Amino acid sequence: MNIIESIKTSILTPIHPAGIPFISLFFILTIIMGWFWSPLSFIGIILTLWCIYFFRNPPRVTPILSGSNANNLIISPADGKVIEISEITPSEEIGLPEGKWKRVCIFMNVFDVHVNRSPMLGQITYKKYVPGSFFNASLDKASDENERLILNMDTENGKKIAFVQIAGLVARRIICDVEIGNSLKAGEIFGLIRFGSRVDIYFPSNVSIMILKGQKTIAGETIIGDFSKNTRPVKEQIDEK
Repeated sequence: MNIIESIKTSILTPIHPAGIPFISLFFILTIIMGWFWSPLSFIGIILTLWCIYFFRNPPRVTPILSGSNANNLIISPADGKVIEISEITPSEEIGLPEGKWKRVCIFMNVFDVHVNRSPMLGQITYKKYVPGSFFNASLDKASDENERLILNMDTENGKKIAFVQIAGLVARRIICDVEIGNSLKAGEIFGLIRFGSRVDIYFPSNVSIMILKGQKTIAGETIIGDFSKNTRPVKEQIDEK
């Protein structure tokens, strides 16, 4: 699907409320520019359509296990490309217990859906905003130096995970609609990041990774981890894949 077809589809797709002010602004500018000189209205129309495309919020179907394996899947919190799968010791600001944790980093470019969704069913236990720089979100240092918002969750299966919204090179606003104590369902919308950005997710080292580096993910649908499967060290899993 090319960009024109995507925009046509996006017009029929729900829009995230955060996009309404921007779409309205571009629409008004289109009218004003057309009033001064009619050819300028075409530029305004293109910008308005792009804004609709960027803030699209397509419906998603979240996979859910049943029985004893219920609530064991970790679902992608963002649309984008997996740029890193690693095992690290998170910094203190992440709010997780000391030790090794797996981290999956998902980069969103300006053409990806930027609505973020909860990876699992659980309750938010920690929230921290960290001001920072606006480096390209695909760089390693973005996790530690860019503006970011950190959430920790106690999941329904008794485990802890963390997910971090990270602003990118042109992103200037992280939107997070949840607070400490709020409960989220797997795949439920919790926020949005405007323009190019990234989301990192941390989960226990014994969780099996179900994705590959370089893979495209779909928020609320792509399975990135499974608590119910046996696991091996990250390097072995990556080399095998």
